[in-house]
Amino acid sequence: MTSDILADRCRSERSLLGALCQRVIACRQCPRLVQHRERTAQEKVRRYRDCEYWGRPVPGFGDPDARLLVVGLAPAAHGGNRTGRIFTGDRSGDFLYRALHRAGFANQPTSIDRDDGLRLSNCYITAAVRCAPPDNKPTVAELKRCRSFLLEELSLLRQVLVIVALGQVAFRACLNVLKARGVPVPTPLPRFGHGEVTAFPKDLVMVASYHPSQQNTQTGRLTEAMFRQVFDLAKRYLDASPGQLNDRVTTQRR
Repeated sequence: MTSDILADRCRSERSLLGALCQRVIACRQCPRLVQHRERTAQEKVRRYRDCEYWGRPVPGFGDPDARLLVVGLAPAAHGGNRTGRIFTGDRSGDFLYRALHRAGFANQPTSIDRDDGLRLSNCYITAAVRCAPPDNKPTVAELKRCRSFLLEELSLLRQVLVIVALGQVAFRACLNVLKARGVPVPTPLPRFGHGEVTAFPKDLVMVASYHPSQQNTQTGRLTEAMFRQVFDLAKRYLDASPGQLNDRVTTQRR
């Protein structure tokens, strides 16, 4: 394939990714989530009472040529639902972007708002559900309705080799999307566990991590050292030569 054809394909895929983001923002498929995100944006909380909330679904964000895909649960009611960018403006995001910056995937360790200058390199961040759910608990039906967005993202992010799934919900969502794409999934199904690695055909690897929620980080269930190790592991897989990713997973399990 010539360089001109490759360049045209890249421009087309970037355009399709942008169009997908606009469809995500316009989505109103889940009445419960629409009501919750909009009510939260109107009622606000005291510390953000002077802020204008986003109050809509939150699209993915990052490098269209990313080889690392990070998948979370959903926007936080007063984080992404306020700022309009995934993992932005809350403690979970602080925890995540510090780790990404240390690993070289982000140009700064903080993510405050959509105009703070944050750029991701070789990394794209998205979520299993695009609206802030009540009590951070989307229903099975809501997860299923949102699945098409994650499926399309994975199809358009053609360079992805490593997926980091943050939490059990994101982990299961990723497995469902991979199965929908026709990717052979190991049987029995992989079990969620922090630091567990699952290899798929064509050099695709998924690394599971506890979600960087305050419930996990403030209790010590997930420490900064544990989280850094997840992204150090992701980097090692990305640095492997073509055809060697699955070999590295096999070696690690011995």
